[in-house]
Amino acid sequence: MKRTISVLVENHFGVLARVSGLFSARGYNIDSLCVGETEDPTISRMTVVVRGDDNVMQQIIKQLNKLVDTIKVEDLTEVDFIERELVLIKVGVNGDRRREVIEIASIFRAKVVDVSPSSMVVEVTGSEGKVEACINMLRPLGIQELVRTGEIAIARSAK
Repeated sequence: MKRTISVLVENHFGVLARVSGLFSARGYNIDSLCVGETEDPTISRMTVVVRGDDNVMQQIIKQLNKLVDTIKVEDLTEVDFIERELVLIKVGVNGDRRREVIEIASIFRAKVVDVSPSSMVVEVTGSEGKVEACINMLRPLGIQELVRTGEIAIARSAK
């Protein structure tokens, strides 16, 4: 099962290595890992996407809570949350293909952020499903490069 875990940590050197090491020591691959400062520059939020059963995830969450620099661990999979990912896609184009790339970008509310004589770069932001669908539409046109941020997520406010 896919799990999205939010971890608030002290913004110190080596914290990322300790957190990622916790997963690798238990033999779990991290599907996605994003880290950045929060509204407080002394605190960072890690969004970790991993696959595993409930028992294993409970153990990982317990271990994350034991790390010295951990402030709060939340399994967002258990609550209503918003997720987003950013992807930059460089597509090889000639005169005929430019219009197709622009139309596909428009359908997905993506932006063309760079144009050259031989390529275009499209920026797509959204859920994993939206991003994957856009990539699949652009793939036949000739993707030259693709860069993904990984998922970021935040719990929705209580209603």
